Amino acid sequence: MEVWGVKVVEITVFALLALLTVGSALLMIIQRNPVYSALFLILTFFAQAGLFVLLNAQFIAAVQVLINAGAVMVLFLFVVMLLDLRREPVVWIPGDWVQLFFGITLALAFFAEIAFVVWSSSLKGVQWPFLPEKAEAVGNTQLVGGLLFTDFLFPFEVTSIILLVAIVGAMVLAKRKLD
Repeated sequence: MEVWGVKVVEITVFALLALLTVGSALLMIIQRNPVYSALFLILTFFAQAGLFVLLNAQFIAAVQVLINAGAVMVLFLFVVMLLDLRREPVVWIPGDWVQLFFGITLALAFFAEIAFVVWSSSLKGVQWPFLPEKAEAVGNTQLVGGLLFTDFLFPFEVTSIILLVAIVGAMVLAKRKLD
């Protein structure tokens, strides 16, 4: 069975991955323990990779898992462990209620805007610009590799140098703390 030209199974998998992504991102923000927060961020990255697979962008999904969920999060966890963060007592001041009220109000307004855009575009019959047919060109490994080593070679190399400097800086800070 198809709805709007998409199979119901794909819609169901998309809905589950979308809920997992949003839920784990919210849990990441809510957590007070930075290690648990990092673990929920990894779960968010994996769910996003699943969404990329649904869009036929397998290369981007693999990069999402390898780079973000793998390397970046391992470095983040090392930094958290290096800092040796202690649990601080929760201090709730009366002014926080005002911030909480405005935060919830702005979040509800944001979600209302998103719902309005989706609802109004569905009434007008607007086609979304990113369809699965176009995703094959985006997720094509040969296309991405060709662009990475031709048009985007300089930014790619600058990024690798920045990461190398960050690693050396982390090692210097860690050695200074051990001495």
